[in-house]
Amino acid sequence: MSLTLRYFIAVIIMALVTYIPRALPFAVFSKQIKSRFIKSFLFYVPYAVLASLTFPAIFYCTDNMIAAVVGTVVALVLAYFEQSLVVVAACAVLSIFLVNLL
Repeated sequence: MSLTLRYFIAVIIMALVTYIPRALPFAVFSKQIKSRFIKSFLFYVPYAVLASLTFPAIFYCTDNMIAAVVGTVVALVLAYFEQSLVVVAACAVLSIFLVNLL
């Protein structure tokens, strides 16, 4: 089997694996969801997934664990006070930079 054919098969498999989770809810949930629990669960799923993917990377982005903790605390405090994503990210990066300078 040639390398080009393997790449083509891999791309087709990845496309199917990506398409199925996106198309399946349209097939299963043909009616509007009325349950408050399911609606609230589905509302918070993207935030939970993003947090679970991002949070471990925070502590491995730098060798200085103190800087990572300071950046996390700064980001959490600013997010608690409902600052924009750009402000939270910029201040967290700036705080890590300043701690690393010390």
